[in-house]
Amino acid sequence: MLNLKGMRFLIDVILVCIRWYVAYPLSYRHLEEIMQERGVSVDHSSINRWAIRFLPLIEKMACKHKRPVGASWRMDETYIKVKGVWK
Repeated sequence: MLNLKGMRFLIDVILVCIRWYVAYPLSYRHLEEIMQERGVSVDHSSINRWAIRFLPLIEKMACKHKRPVGASWRMDETYIKVKGVWK
């Protein structure tokens, strides 16, 4: 579980920053500017510390809910036309 003891910001702010960092190609400074536009004054180094602290925990929790991937798979024979000849 996520231990939020001593955290200055709400968990919603922390998780939004971490989600945007993981989902989109944004830097910590870009996230700092985005949060500033939304009225939350947070430093890019704080977002970095949150990512280092919480991303492994979130990944561990998400792995429990992922579906298992099948061990075997098959591929049908495929024919394509190359320069007028079926290969």
